[in-house]
Amino acid sequence: MRTMSNYEKATKPTIYFIGVTTGSSSIMKVFPRWAEALGLKDAVIKGIDFKPHSEPEAYREAVAFIKEDPLSLGALVTTHKIDLYNSCKDLFDYLDPFAKELGEISCISKKDGQYRAHAKDPISSGLALEAFVPENYWKDHGGEVLLLGAGGASLAMSVYFTQEKFGENVPKRIVIANRSLPRLQEAKRILEGRNKKVQFDFVHNPTPDKNDATLAGLPPYSLVVNATGLGKDGPGSPLTDACCFPENSLVWEINYRGDLVFKDQAQAQKEAKKLFIEDGWTYFIHGWTQVVSEVFHVPIEGEVLERLSALAKG
Repeated sequence: MRTMSNYEKATKPTIYFIGVTTGSSSIMKVFPRWAEALGLKDAVIKGIDFKPHSEPEAYREAVAFIKEDPLSLGALVTTHKIDLYNSCKDLFDYLDPFAKELGEISCISKKDGQYRAHAKDPISSGLALEAFVPENYWKDHGGEVLLLGAGGASLAMSVYFTQEKFGENVPKRIVIANRSLPRLQEAKRILEGRNKKVQFDFVHNPTPDKNDATLAGLPPYSLVVNATGLGKDGPGSPLTDACCFPENSLVWEINYRGDLVFKDQAQAQKEAKKLFIEDGWTYFIHGWTQVVSEVFHVPIEGEVLERLSALAKG
């Protein structure tokens, strides 16, 4: 386990990436381009890797270090969002409303002497969904949503989908399937009854073949999301190769790197089932630009966002 002495004081303005295999992420090559484009002089990025569901003390050491180190300005958190909230929420001066509601932290920042925690995923996942889900899709087709995994990403998407501002254009049913019960029970506590127009089902599927069975019950024009981390943080897919996607549906692999077996499974059925398949690249862009904007206090939207997206691809 790390101790405080294992973290070196930052000598330049630093944003941290708290994840599992951060060195493999495109952001390590992309961030220097973004820093130059945004005029963030000398700013650097560093990764902090933990195994999923690490000891609370390990998370607290990292979060306390960032808090006390003057040039450590903040962090993006992936995979550990819920665990980090549960172990470290008392270390922050401010928790934004989404962080409190979802019980997760995806962004750490400092502002006006406050140490601040945010849950940015309802915003970033919403922006990513709006990029590929057709306008009035739910109202026009009556499809459902299957979220494989009950972690922070699924909670954030559920919050996004159930906003009252969408009126009738909401999925009639959202199914959250997870292999362990505690996260599923927590998702139910947070989400049940959010929007009376949306039925939530929380399904305990300990094995991929159980997910196959849940998938088979979806109507056409649904959305199926791999929000498990399998394919990136761990090998494999939450489905088996025998799975059957509903016709005319949207399939979203929220990872953009790794083996992406789930995406390959959908690709094998794309023509026969008339599927639209999206990877996690746009989600990656929105997720990171939301956090960079918060940590460095620079607006990122419109032409600036388009430029950063182009730099990331380049």
